Amino acid sequence: MIRGELPEDAAAVDDVIGRAFAGEPEVVALERALAHRPDSTGYVALLDGRLVGHVRITRGWLDAEPRLVEVLVLSPLSVAPEAQRRGIGRALVARAVAEAERAGAPAIFLEGDPAYYGKLGWRPAAELGVTAPSARIPPAACQVVRLAGWEPWMQGALVYPETFWALDCVGLRGDRLARARAGFAEPRSGASAPGPEAS
Repeated sequence: MIRGELPEDAAAVDDVIGRAFAGEPEVVALERALAHRPDSTGYVALLDGRLVGHVRITRGWLDAEPRLVEVLVLSPLSVAPEAQRRGIGRALVARAVAEAERAGAPAIFLEGDPAYYGKLGWRPAAELGVTAPSARIPPAACQVVRLAGWEPWMQGALVYPETFWALDCVGLRGDRLARARAGFAEPRSGASAPGPEAS
């Protein structure tokens, strides 16, 4: 079952994110900060009454030439390690996309592994003329689902909410960045890697 996140879910959500992103405490901090934003909504997955997954969508912008366009950013996505490979991440992503459509967003973006998200219908944002918000995100990892409100003039740079920048949760750095670049077989000057999503 997937439902909206409630305030009383906070501890269980932190636990799931902490275990899904072992060694990356900044992702738990990101979720806590995003949960306090009025333009951000979380959803949780329950399995046998236990919270085993979580996804969040937050307002961002596309800096198109005619004007700023409000879009949505999916991050983080987390599934408890013992509950992975059961379709829970897929179901959470589908819910996030459906909610983005219902909200009238023209597109929803994320940074993540194209090998995973590509199977769920996500495409490189560059195909729509959208650039990543940081050079530390490789083009293949900056991904999008175009929704009914999308128009061809909506091209430009994706702009993340300030919360992501304040907590340094845009792209990757150091060894993680180097490993991701090698995995995507992109040149060092290319860009970064999958961001705060795990499934």
